[in-house]
Amino acid sequence: MKRPPAVAGQFYDGNPIKLSAQVNKYIVDESPKEKAIGIMSPHAGLIYSGSVAGAVFSSIEFPETFILLGPNHTGLGSDISIISSGSWEVPTGTFKIDSDFAGKLLAKTSKVSENAQAHAYEHSLEVQLPFIAHFSSSVKIVPIAVMRAELSDCKALGLALAECIRETNHSVVVVASSDMSHYVSDEAARRLDGLALKEMLNLNPEGLYSTVAKNRISMCGILPATIMLYATLALGAKEAKLVKYATSGEVNGDFSHVVGYAGVIVK
Repeated sequence: MKRPPAVAGQFYDGNPIKLSAQVNKYIVDESPKEKAIGIMSPHAGLIYSGSVAGAVFSSIEFPETFILLGPNHTGLGSDISIISSGSWEVPTGTFKIDSDFAGKLLAKTSKVSENAQAHAYEHSLEVQLPFIAHFSSSVKIVPIAVMRAELSDCKALGLALAECIRETNHSVVVVASSDMSHYVSDEAARRLDGLALKEMLNLNPEGLYSTVAKNRISMCGILPATIMLYATLALGAKEAKLVKYATSGEVNGDFSHVVGYAGVIVK
């Protein structure tokens, strides 16, 4: 199965040459490359969140496989949905799905189910691909969309991912796709997002999950981020750092209703 682009021409330029130029604006060529276990990257239209996503992907050594965890905005499919074979396409590249890894994960946990419908129109993972394509045409992906999960489900999936990564004889990085606060003032976004990011940087998945819930922070990828933290901790993560934070107000000048974007590396 080939999954075609769903949001080309909306979230990013649909023309391959123009998309390459668009992505190139956000790449930080001089950035030193770090060996990451996991990252968090935003997924808005590139005009808004591209500088943050570009900074994150510019800062890491590329693996052979990216596990892509994103929120399910469409409400289609199962609670946690994977596509375990085939390929994904964006105008600047086609990515094979790491079917061996996906098969291992499906065998290891009942939390994840095969469901292409959840991915058909979902943008949160697709928007990562133009950045990945800039650096690599050979990297494989494992796309997972998360619609509903309790904290215990996040932990179980994170541990299952870590187990599969340990059993894999090539390099793997876990990507959580998430934007931060939505449609609050710039000041409120920075305050609220700071609370969530403090827990992320302390490598505290339970703290992140409860802080977002308690403060009603509209972080759409809270579940993917929590899963990523559990997985990276199980793989021995010792440190997380904020690569870049920005809000949409910096682009459009409207600081009364912004969306926050954060790029994080876990190593």
